[in-house]
Amino acid sequence: MPDRGTLLRVEQLRKVYEHPTGDVEAIGDLSFTMDAGELVCIVGPSGCGKTTLLKCLAGLLRPTSGVVEMHGAPVTGPSPAMAVVFQEYGRSLYPWLTVRGNVELPLRHKKLSRADRDTLVADALDAVGLAHAARSHPWQLSGGMQQRVAIARALAYQPEVLIMDEPFAAVDAQTRADLEDLVRELHARRRISVLFVTHDIDESVYLGQRVLVLSQSPTRVREDLAIDLPAERDQISTRALPRFTHLRTHVYGEIQRAKRGQNVAARPAP
Repeated sequence: MPDRGTLLRVEQLRKVYEHPTGDVEAIGDLSFTMDAGELVCIVGPSGCGKTTLLKCLAGLLRPTSGVVEMHGAPVTGPSPAMAVVFQEYGRSLYPWLTVRGNVELPLRHKKLSRADRDTLVADALDAVGLAHAARSHPWQLSGGMQQRVAIARALAYQPEVLIMDEPFAAVDAQTRADLEDLVRELHARRRISVLFVTHDIDESVYLGQRVLVLSQSPTRVREDLAIDLPAERDQISTRALPRFTHLRTHVYGEIQRAKRGQNVAARPAP
């Protein structure tokens, strides 16, 4: 049985894609746990299988072997306890629906009254700063605002775990910083568990309470690094801290060693 605080348990997860010219092992013997209320970031070399991992965790892709559990129960399909925010928000939003309609859409599958749906949608839009845009359509909004709609839709669903797959890769640097702070605010105020995949090392250190560094494919957890920065963070003072620089340099070094196929034990964080 999992510990009382363990929300997600992944044990010896393996995913192999069958192909006529030869099977491809994307994930190999990957294990980690995540406690309720944590914000955990995942980084690794490009093409190491981060998105494949998230799809297995969310029940969107069946692993070849291994265990994925939520509260000790196997995840065998899409779980109502999880919501996913994808990188390509333009493809996940319906242009013919209003912002409100997009956020409400997944709630139609729940047995909720219209009043309850209205309350959840209004609360989610307010949480991401889009209460004023409820009647707009996605194509009328900037890229950053569209991604806020996607986040609001996930929040309205009231998941226990918010899974985010490189959600800010397609926006400019200033918008990205604003959205990073939004995620930290939502995590703190809503006490929601967040599993955040990114290719941006600085982002992982700024956001995370822990950073899982993945190896080259077939993917394993190379290092599980605790981020001992202050709980209260901001884009200017936190990124200027010597400790921030040490941590991001350590993570960068581990990823570079992973890309070179060096599977030696990780050096202790400075």
